[in-house]
Amino acid sequence: MAGGLEPHLEALRRELRGPAVLSVLIALIAVAITFLIWRFVQGRRSSRKAVLLLGLCDAGKTLLFARLLSGRYRDTQTSITDSSAVYRVSRDKSTNVTLIDLPGHESLRLQFLERFKAAARAIVFVVDSVAFQREVKDVAEFLYQVLVDGTVLRNAPALLVACNKQDVTMAKSAKLIQQQLEKELNTLRVTRSAAPTSLDGSATGGPAQLGKKGKDFDFSQLPMKVEFVECSARGSKGEEGEADLEALEKWLVKVA
Repeated sequence: MAGGLEPHLEALRRELRGPAVLSVLIALIAVAITFLIWRFVQGRRSSRKAVLLLGLCDAGKTLLFARLLSGRYRDTQTSITDSSAVYRVSRDKSTNVTLIDLPGHESLRLQFLERFKAAARAIVFVVDSVAFQREVKDVAEFLYQVLVDGTVLRNAPALLVACNKQDVTMAKSAKLIQQQLEKELNTLRVTRSAAPTSLDGSATGGPAQLGKKGKDFDFSQLPMKVEFVECSARGSKGEEGEADLEALEKWLVKVA
């Protein structure tokens, strides 16, 4: 009996040493590695639960923060520190993010961004749609600093540009704001890339290249998804009316 089985066992041994089995093993190892990487990335993403509210002073971040949390209007003043609170993105109480309102003053904003950027699942960059035309260079400068930050590039949090104060007649549209920002960011990129090098030969213009080299900048070139919405934290009826934040709230549900 044993002698009769020996040829079959030998054939099985040869089959197990063959290229087909080796290919299967390599494929299984590749699947396992892919799964482990996916789990690692998902784990890092799930640990980032913060939605940062960024923007220049007087863009309306703090009122927007208050409206999202309570729905009520309140008088605000220029922030000199951060404010944070848990925001329920739906009736399902287990789905929430931490909203963090960061100061917009030029001397503080990068300091606070540095503190919270690693925890950001998403970023809401608030723009004053009424003052945008005269502030466009400052808005683009701050947004550029956010977009070339190494941690932001690596984590690629979802980015929403919230074009606030749409209740005012002179407010610029989200489409125009996007076009103007792309133009200004492209100019900044060219300027920074032409900056002189330091004594050790390294570039001093910025920590990373924005967009694709050799092409005019647009937001689709970034590693994170960028969207624009129009909103109004104050509302068309001022203090007595409801805020127009529907598009922003839908976006928060999507990224939570």
